[in-house]
Amino acid sequence: MRIAILDDYQNLALKLADWSALQQRCDVVVFDRHLSEEEAVIALQDFDAICLLRERMAVPRSLIERLPRLKWIAITGGKNRTLDMAAATERGIVVSAAPRGEAGGYATPELAWGLMIALARKIPQETLEMRNGGWQHTFGTALGGRTLGVVGLGRLGRHMVPIAQAFGMEVIAWSQNLTPEAASAAGAMYVTKDELFSRSDFISLHLVLSERTRHIVGRRELDLMKKSAYLVNTARGPLIDTPALIDVLQARGIAGAGLDTFDVEPLPADHPLRNLDNVLLTPHLGYTVEDLLRAFYEGTVENVTGFVDGAPLRVVRTE
Repeated sequence: MRIAILDDYQNLALKLADWSALQQRCDVVVFDRHLSEEEAVIALQDFDAICLLRERMAVPRSLIERLPRLKWIAITGGKNRTLDMAAATERGIVVSAAPRGEAGGYATPELAWGLMIALARKIPQETLEMRNGGWQHTFGTALGGRTLGVVGLGRLGRHMVPIAQAFGMEVIAWSQNLTPEAASAAGAMYVTKDELFSRSDFISLHLVLSERTRHIVGRRELDLMKKSAYLVNTARGPLIDTPALIDVLQARGIAGAGLDTFDVEPLPADHPLRNLDNVLLTPHLGYTVEDLLRAFYEGTVENVTGFVDGAPLRVVRTE
């Protein structure tokens, strides 16, 4: 039996979990680079199972139908929105999920704060200047007394509130389903969408991607923002209309953006975002901390073992 571990960019899967018992029974192969769909069709032809890490690799119907030997898919986290579950079910492919657990559960909002502080205090620019022999070329923005707008006040969005308050920030929030009562219970003030974008000094996105939320930040919302404001996205790239954001950043319509997620990942080497000096880019680091990756891979080993033993664990059903 052949097992593929996909998109293990840092070669961590075999280090963070014990695959030795499985390696004695199966051929376990690590792919440490992202495969396009056409590359995956060729590379995965003779694999019985594939192990995904979050949504790094999409598994649409068009790929599933061209992998005739595939019998089982491992996902991490409760859902994978880039896996066509209906197509997998039709083919009789079993899907098992490795739970997140509590380890590293708030890694993504922690990164959001890292991006926010780095933008406000021009840390990347000053670090580069220091390495080149320079000294104090910029001045920063204090967080205290500023307004944080949180778009999406779910589990991760709520975690932003007490941290903002510790910095002495006012917190306002909006989402399509948010109520004033729910916002108040989380320690934030409910405002309209337009008010959030026009009042905030920093805006952080914490929404699930769906057809309702795709491009929820478009040119109209960006034009409402202050020229001194910053936008941070550690959720999903398509929440933002990227061409509109590039136009606004090029025109200095806002002070800058911190982006950890993108429409296409990995971000193409020639993407225009890479050339903007008022953007801080990170390669989808939100959940990539040792605590969380260890839990994901340990859970994946358990799930693979169940599959090999003929008794699949944590099976995900179609909705």
